[in-house]
Amino acid sequence: MPIRAKISGTGFCVPDRIVTNDDLSKIINTNDEWIQQRTGIRQRHFVTDQTNVDLAEIAVQKALDMAGCRADEIDALIAATLSPDYSFPSNAPFIQERLGIPNIPSFDVRNQCTGFLYSLATADAFIRSGKYEKVLVIGSEVHSGGLDINDRSRDVAVIFGDGAGAFVVEKTAEDKGILAVSLHGDGNGAKALWTDAERSYENPRLTLEMLESTEVWPKMKGKKVFLEALRSLPAVINEVLDAQGVTIKDIDCFAFHQANLRINQWVASEMNIPDEKIWNNIDRFGNTTAATIPIVITETLEAGLIKEGSLAILAGFGSGFTAAALLVRW
Repeated sequence: MPIRAKISGTGFCVPDRIVTNDDLSKIINTNDEWIQQRTGIRQRHFVTDQTNVDLAEIAVQKALDMAGCRADEIDALIAATLSPDYSFPSNAPFIQERLGIPNIPSFDVRNQCTGFLYSLATADAFIRSGKYEKVLVIGSEVHSGGLDINDRSRDVAVIFGDGAGAFVVEKTAEDKGILAVSLHGDGNGAKALWTDAERSYENPRLTLEMLESTEVWPKMKGKKVFLEALRSLPAVINEVLDAQGVTIKDIDCFAFHQANLRINQWVASEMNIPDEKIWNNIDRFGNTTAATIPIVITETLEAGLIKEGSLAILAGFGSGFTAAALLVRW
C-alpha cells in the first residue's frame, strides 16, 4: 500500500460578533433581500479584539485535540491567508511561536480562496515524498478591517467574514486519505478580483492618495468571476473523479468553497449532484476565504455527513484565477 496523507483532525473558530445583513443596511445602501438573492448570505462574523493568529490558534488546538496529537509532534506548518497580521514576516511564524513549536519549517500560501486547498496539496506532497509525517494546515482570515463598507463597494463589502480553520494531516499506509489532486491557475484573470494598492514597484509603495481613493480596497468584476467559477469548478472536480475512476454517485459529500451560494447551486445542478450531498454554510459565515473549506469539513463531520470510509470532494475557485479540487477518503 503506498504512503498517503490522511486528515486526522479538524477544527475551526469564528469570532463571537455576528453582523447581519440588516446591520450592514444601516451603514450602506443595501438590504437583506438584495444580499441574499445575490449571494445567499444572511450574516457573517467580525472580530472585535481578536487577531488572525488568535483565531488560528483556537482552530489549531481543536484540530490537534481531534487528532490526539501534541503540537510538538508537528513536522511542518503551512498557513493560508490573504490577511496576515503583519505585512512581513508571514503569518506562519507567529502561529508557530504561539504554539511553541520552533525548529520546523513554516510558511504562508497566498492563494486567497483556494489557499487552503493548495496548502493541503502541498502537505500531501510532503508526506507522500517521505519528507514529513505530520503537517499542520491552517486557513485563517480577518477580512473585516480590510473592507470598504461604503455604497461604492457594497458588492464586495457584504461578502466576506472572519474565521479560521485547521487540519492535522499525517502519514498513513491505510486505504484512505488524499487520493487525487487537481490544481489550476489562469493569470489572465488576476485583475478581476484584486486590491491594486499598495504597490511595491512604486516609491513610496503606499501614499495618502491611495488611502483616500478606492485603490486600497478589494475590487471585483462580479460577472467575470462568476462565469469563470462556473467553468473551472466542474473541470477540476471531473479531473479528480477521473483520476480515481469514480463518479458523482460514488461521492458522499461535496465541500465547496463558500464564495457565492448561486455558484455552488449552479455547479450542483450542472453536475447532477444531489442537494443532500452538499454542505453550504455561507448563509451563516459569508466568505471566509482560506478558512472556508476547513470550517465546512468540520461541520460535515460533526453533522455525520462524512463518516469513516466516506468519499469527499473539496473544491474551490478564487482570485488569480485559481481553481482546485481534492478527492479524499475518510
